[in-house]
Amino acid sequence: MRKNRKILFLAFIVGLCSGLAAVVLLRAIHLISWILTGWFNLPSHGFLYLVYPAVGMLISFLIVRYIVKDNIGHGVTKVLLAISRHDSKIKPHNTWSSILTSAITIGFGGSVGAEAPIVYTGAAIGSNIGRKLGLSYKDITLLLGCGAAGAIAGIFKAPIAGVLFTLEILLFNLSMTSILPLIMSSITATIVAYFLNGNAVAFTNSLTAFNFKNIPYYIVFGVICGCASLYFTRTTLSIEDRLSRIKKSFNRWFLCAIGLGLLIFIFPPLFGEGYGVLSNLLSGKDVEAVGTSFFSQYFSSPWVIPIFFLGVFLLKVFSMSFTNAGGGVGGTFGPTLFMGGILGFVVARTSNLLGLNVPETNFALVGMAGLMAGVMQAPMTAIFLIAEMTGGYTLLMPLIITSAISYATIRSMEPYSIYTKRIAMQGLLITHDSDKAVLTLLKINNVIEKDFTQVNMSDTLGNLIAAVSASNRNIFPVTDSAGMLHGVVNLYDIKSVMFNRELYDNTYVYNYMRPVADCVGPDERMDNVMNMFETSGAWNLPVVDKDGRYIGFVSKSTIFSAYREQLQQVSHD
Repeated sequence: MRKNRKILFLAFIVGLCSGLAAVVLLRAIHLISWILTGWFNLPSHGFLYLVYPAVGMLISFLIVRYIVKDNIGHGVTKVLLAISRHDSKIKPHNTWSSILTSAITIGFGGSVGAEAPIVYTGAAIGSNIGRKLGLSYKDITLLLGCGAAGAIAGIFKAPIAGVLFTLEILLFNLSMTSILPLIMSSITATIVAYFLNGNAVAFTNSLTAFNFKNIPYYIVFGVICGCASLYFTRTTLSIEDRLSRIKKSFNRWFLCAIGLGLLIFIFPPLFGEGYGVLSNLLSGKDVEAVGTSFFSQYFSSPWVIPIFFLGVFLLKVFSMSFTNAGGGVGGTFGPTLFMGGILGFVVARTSNLLGLNVPETNFALVGMAGLMAGVMQAPMTAIFLIAEMTGGYTLLMPLIITSAISYATIRSMEPYSIYTKRIAMQGLLITHDSDKAVLTLLKINNVIEKDFTQVNMSDTLGNLIAAVSASNRNIFPVTDSAGMLHGVVNLYDIKSVMFNRELYDNTYVYNYMRPVADCVGPDERMDNVMNMFETSGAWNLPVVDKDGRYIGFVSKSTIFSAYREQLQQVSHD
């Protein structure tokens, strides 16, 4: 009970710090944006909208490269990797570096979101508090989750969404007693955000009451959101992979700066996060949402607006990828909400032009949840986030319908979210399956046994018998003078000749050596190792480096013991 109170108090501290971090990030973004654009009063000043994002990307890139000296992009994915590969330990600089660089990137107009950087920051706060106090992996992980929950709650004023985000995306195997610290952190961060930023919700526009006659439309819209989520995920990852092939950083920045500038020139809503554009659309201010685009001369046709915003939707993934690849720091969370809102508006406006009469505001907000449920594969977070962002549950039914259908649609085509796809392909993903999760956490280096006596393949049987008498093991790795593993000698293989002294000097180790069934690398995934045990039927497997030099052995019994210990570490009582 005393430990539970301690964790609860620490969750309060983490929530307080995460909430403050969220407020600082939002205010820094608004301040930088105001300094850069608040004085615009001539049409010619709009040219700077094309220059600012490139400058912001460059400044962020220089800070990351020469001051931070670490890769801090893709914050949510980095948090997942910290949990699975680094004992939930996140470097101390992440408590401030993501705030600084993302504020500059977004404040200068980078087409990314602030949510992933603040999640990384909140998780780093929780992780470092746990590390400083010498807590266990289980408790550090819980505080890391508290930081992430507080970050989401603080930036959106959405405490339920903060908890659900952590449960759906980051953590696994949580019991009810472990959820309480998440709630404490999330509520604390929300109160901080309300106290410092006021009690207004993100979208206060009037909503149309839910009409049961629109259920078929929301079902179809859910399928559209699922397909759009697939486009978002695969296109983003493909663009990032292609841009990463440009090895020279300044060349990549230049190319991305040109690409982003052109996209913003043609489609001004791609400048910055885009929440202001969404607010205008939700308020019925279509022309204001478009900005100073050369398409304005064609707005006499009612079809131009939805076609224009369909272009915005399709190209947002490009502008987001250009920003991140060009050195900017930001996440996909915000662009997901932006694109979902745009998609909902386009579908609703198109439907209305065809005479169906659907509520555009409702569809825009439901689209935010639908795309989030598909891209992040977190339907509960999507439902409650939009409900909390609108200050009520008027849209709860359509949110549930569209989010569930979107999630089901994309799961039939893509099993992983945008956060987990890459690390899942590497076998590093913590899952909600306890067995797979624990195997992911186990590391070969922690279970290598090095007390086996090596023998040289040119040694005589007499030398081998001397090694046997000095060893407590029944397996002897056979190496050459360079340490390369060539096979093993089992004690049972020499039982019949052990006492035949006539063979001691004229037979050699290689006469009794047998080849190894399989070799394990020091960085081998544990699920692969278990498959090797299964297929080979061996109880012990040698570990060699990439050049084939002998390191030690891993055994089933040692892995099973480590598995039980790790299971106790990750199981939350």
